[in-house]
Amino acid sequence: MRDDRLLNYLHLHFIVFIWGFTAVLGALISIESVPLVWWRMVLAVIMIVIYMKVKKIPFQFTGVHKLPRKRLLSICLAGMVIALHWITFFGAIKASNVSVTLAMMSTGAFFTALLEPLFTPKKLVWYELIFGMLIIGALYYIFQVETEYVTGMVSGLTSAFLSATFSIMNVTFAKEHPPSMISFYELLSGVVLLSLFFTLPQFDFCTDHNN
Repeated sequence: MRDDRLLNYLHLHFIVFIWGFTAVLGALISIESVPLVWWRMVLAVIMIVIYMKVKKIPFQFTGVHKLPRKRLLSICLAGMVIALHWITFFGAIKASNVSVTLAMMSTGAFFTALLEPLFTPKKLVWYELIFGMLIIGALYYIFQVETEYVTGMVSGLTSAFLSATFSIMNVTFAKEHPPSMISFYELLSGVVLLSLFFTLPQFDFCTDHNN
């Protein structure tokens, strides 16, 4: 039991490190948030395909993993949500900075506490709302001080909301189907969504317009 708790703590700290490191990379990379997320998701799809090939995991939902078309559409919708989350996340970094963006992302737990009782059997937890309101109060103070970063703050809050939405959507899928298959279809749908975005006229795929 103690070893399991230690492993969970290490896992949590590793995830926090990855989040911070991802934000730093997003600030250093010069291309805009949309092509940045497109490349990120394409590479993720390629890695998942390789993993599924090695592990001989089927790409189709068959047998015990078969699911109706409505569920597959829900999975694709979740993939689009996570794509928009990453776009607003990196967009917030480029419109403000890493510190402000990560501060906005701290509202994710608050959004999750609000949304879970609406879409899952979980009941509303009062202390989560209290902590969330404290975070909102602190962020309101930041809004008053860092007025030049309002666009980045709004984008960061949107990213946190989308992240909470995706987490709630994804938890049901992961319980009922292989996570690698779920991730493959989610990321692939995100790639398709962003690829359609590139068809818009006068879209510059390569560089950040702010530079």
